[in-house]
Amino acid sequence: MHFVTGGAYNGKAKWVRDFYHFEGTYQWHSAYKGDVLPEKLSPQNANIVVFEGIEYWLKQRINNLELDQIRKEWKRFINEWKTIDDSTHNATIILIGTDITKGIVPLNETDRKWRDLTGWVYQDIVRNANRVDTIWYGLNQRLK
Repeated sequence: MHFVTGGAYNGKAKWVRDFYHFEGTYQWHSAYKGDVLPEKLSPQNANIVVFEGIEYWLKQRINNLELDQIRKEWKRFINEWKTIDDSTHNATIILIGTDITKGIVPLNETDRKWRDLTGWVYQDIVRNANRVDTIWYGLNQRLK
């Protein structure tokens, strides 16, 4: 599993496309384009599966569930994806999320919860990822 993060509009998706060259078949799920996060992942006939916009999918859940419930749900997703990535499916799972945890703390309580939740989920992702890259201005820095 590969986690790619960095600032908004800093070239994360382009970097992923360039890095992986997308030979063969792939699935690209983007919260930015309104895609629904699949409850169950079926990487059949895809050697790369990309989830783009992790922070948006988190924000969609913030008004319906408590933070600990959302985090538990995401830990389940992460474990499922890691199992697929590490198994004989020959599928690489790539997670792309914008770093919203820096800067001024939001005044709005919901936005503060979203920021906190995103930071916690990103920590869970990093803990389970085989590789982690930060992208700033189109340049990557490998963290793990």
